[in-house]
Amino acid sequence: MFKRKSMFLLLAVFASVVFIITGCGNNDSSDNAESNSSDQESNETRTVTDAMGHEVEVPANPKNVLASYLEDNLVALDITPVAQWSVNNGSPQGYLQDSLKDVQTIDSTLPFEAVASVKPDLIIMDSASMVEGDKYEQYNKIAPTYVMGTEENGDWRKELQTMGEIFGKEDEAQKVLDEYDAKATDAKEQIQGAIGDESAAAIWLVGGQLYIVSENLSSGAVLYGDLGITVPEGVKEISESATANWNPVSLEQLAEMDVDHLFLINSDEGDGSEILDDPLLANVPAIKDGNVYKYDKDTSWLYTGPIANEQIVDDAVESLVK
Repeated sequence: MFKRKSMFLLLAVFASVVFIITGCGNNDSSDNAESNSSDQESNETRTVTDAMGHEVEVPANPKNVLASYLEDNLVALDITPVAQWSVNNGSPQGYLQDSLKDVQTIDSTLPFEAVASVKPDLIIMDSASMVEGDKYEQYNKIAPTYVMGTEENGDWRKELQTMGEIFGKEDEAQKVLDEYDAKATDAKEQIQGAIGDESAAAIWLVGGQLYIVSENLSSGAVLYGDLGITVPEGVKEISESATANWNPVSLEQLAEMDVDHLFLINSDEGDGSEILDDPLLANVPAIKDGNVYKYDKDTSWLYTGPIANEQIVDDAVESLVK
């Protein structure tokens, strides 16, 4: 969150031939050839080098892919993972559930036994930190393991392109990127026409604590990078030393922030209005002028990827262009 198929078994059933005729013999030969071709295809691999320099034997047609924190990329390429991550067996990424509602969950810490239980034939790790120590060797014993990047907050565009390379879907990945960039360009024109150089920020309420999105990460990269919305000085200051997607912000800090629009993502009960009603925040332009746009935890604002970012773009247009 702070950052990034069901099991298939090929069966060949051969029927006993009870009539000794040439036609039946030809059919058997055809069936055997087709089965042997399928078996050969399922055993083929390609060698690819991951971000850590591992040479990984990737199945030519992986069926049970585990790629925790990268499910957005898989869904964008029409690939269904064998499992999706969740925290303490809780609700998984809500915004992807139209595509993943029937996919079982796996704990976000990816315990070895849990990973082995879903029988992956390919494991894709989001970052090097997920395979620290001897973890890579342990996961690689379960299935070929590919590490996507060395940084915890990798560029989602590069990740999507890499995913396309792994699965031989380079063209599909590029099409997804092109469609997203076209949507973002159009949205940027609409938003700038509606609010000009007014600023905006995204804040997240969870456990009674507020967090603010970094300037160049997660939904911040969409708001400021893709949509060209003005970055409040307070966000710039927090982002200078931040390493996480979302960083704690006190009521006092928010009260001093000259921000014209606020996107509130609420993971607590209610709609989050109570915390924004604090007298300390009365003079924040966005709150004073009623420019607060509320979204719940099942929306895509806490995530990143082609699907998440496209939904954020749609939300921004809906909220800001009136």
